[in-house]
Amino acid sequence: MRHRILAKLRTPDGHINPWVIAITVTLATFMEVLDTSIANVALPHISGNLSASADESTWVLTSYLVSNAIVLPLSGWMSTLIGRKRFYMSCVAVFTVSSFLCGLAPSLGVLVFFRILQGIGGGGLQPSEQAILNDTFSLEKRGMAFAVYGLAVVVAPTIGPWLGGWITDNFSWRWIFYINVPVGIISLLLTSVLVSDPPYMKKASIKRGFRIDYIGIGLISLGLGSMQIILDKGEREDWLSSNFIVCFVVLMLIGLIAGIIWELREKDPVVDLRMLKNRNFALATIAMFFLGFVLYASTVLIPQLLQELLGYTAQLAGMALSPGGAVIMCMMPVVGVLVSRVDTRILTTFGCIVSASALFVMAGWNLGLDYRHAVTARMLQSFGLAFLFIPINVSAFAYVPRDKTNMGTGIINLARNIGASVGIATVTTMLQRRTQVHQSQLMEHVNGLSAAYHNMLTATQLRLVSAGSGLSQAGSQAHGMVYNMVQRQAVMLAFIDNFKMLGVVFLAVIPAMLLLKKPKSPAGNVPVH
Repeated sequence: MRHRILAKLRTPDGHINPWVIAITVTLATFMEVLDTSIANVALPHISGNLSASADESTWVLTSYLVSNAIVLPLSGWMSTLIGRKRFYMSCVAVFTVSSFLCGLAPSLGVLVFFRILQGIGGGGLQPSEQAILNDTFSLEKRGMAFAVYGLAVVVAPTIGPWLGGWITDNFSWRWIFYINVPVGIISLLLTSVLVSDPPYMKKASIKRGFRIDYIGIGLISLGLGSMQIILDKGEREDWLSSNFIVCFVVLMLIGLIAGIIWELREKDPVVDLRMLKNRNFALATIAMFFLGFVLYASTVLIPQLLQELLGYTAQLAGMALSPGGAVIMCMMPVVGVLVSRVDTRILTTFGCIVSASALFVMAGWNLGLDYRHAVTARMLQSFGLAFLFIPINVSAFAYVPRDKTNMGTGIINLARNIGASVGIATVTTMLQRRTQVHQSQLMEHVNGLSAAYHNMLTATQLRLVSAGSGLSQAGSQAHGMVYNMVQRQAVMLAFIDNFKMLGVVFLAVIPAMLLLKKPKSPAGNVPVH
């Protein structure tokens, strides 16, 4: 029976159909990326159910991101050590089991522990899938392969808030973890049957002289783990005014600086930073950092604006992002075809211009924003994003030797994840600071010398009195209403500043995109060093 099924999945030359492999390895990756955003809206439910404060519950997010960030750059080295298929299946197994245990967690401490394990398992999925796709498909078809991968890493964060809100409102927060279990089991079964390591890939052997770089692992883990804690907790702890943050800044600098120096001197580094000497790979890594920066920052900003200022529910705010995800799903295959026919520099420049234009449209929003305009602007941004992810990845690996693919996917995925964390931390901090600035500027006009202020106050008092309020009560209510209006306008202006900043970031990336070399030969044909 098994042999008959496999026979139907094979191409005429006897190999497993590459599209079957692509779908197989995308299943678990989609759920892993979804977990980076799906838990956000469930935090109030988690903290209430487990008797934890709102601040304590944020460790549910931080713990996952820290362990995820540590494993990402080490995934290539781990694939070399135990084999890519075995490493990928181990990650899926750890992710699936820990997801189930997260759902069973009786306390916050237990949940955070299992979230760390979940992040460890999830950290190896993205780079492993990308490496598998890179080896499975020729350069001509690699654009379409990365389109499937793009659906996982770009669409999943978009639908995460909506799905998380729907599950927690209709079932329980525990089900945001349970839904990973059946997908993980299916992925494990299919991977064991369909996926295999390429012939050129040889596992390292300690008996043959391969040395485990414990110092490198320790330094990289210390630096990246500390960085993730700083980015996730910085705004809440008021950055460098907190001894907690200062301590982790010192640890981050020690870990990253010493780790970079150590890895550059090592013969068999856990993270091969020498790959960044490749111009295309270095530029693509930078571009992927900023893609993660803008994608995740805007994905946080839009629902927050709709909820805080316009009174949307978490589920409805998440639904405002969903049509953008549909646009990406439709456009990814189109771009996958175009990438083998059109210069990747043209595609990425077009994508940056369209996405930046959408962000500048968002910078024109005001408190009269309706649902249709919010959805339309997000769809325009998503249309531009679809022209970035695939061309950047194809350009990155066009000149990377086959034996370096595993290491490269770990680095480029780490860049995107760090970009996401930096982006979210930047817009969150900027939102708070710019709100204070705008409120201070607006309050300069709310004083006893302003005729407009007096007229508004008087008119508001008269309306309140006619509605049944007493004269003295109407006076205090009118002052409160005016202050509330000033505060809402200040927050709206801060959102506008953020959208402008994100638009400028995309425009600033264009020169780097123009410096990329056009892929001319399949990455799989680049000689092995």
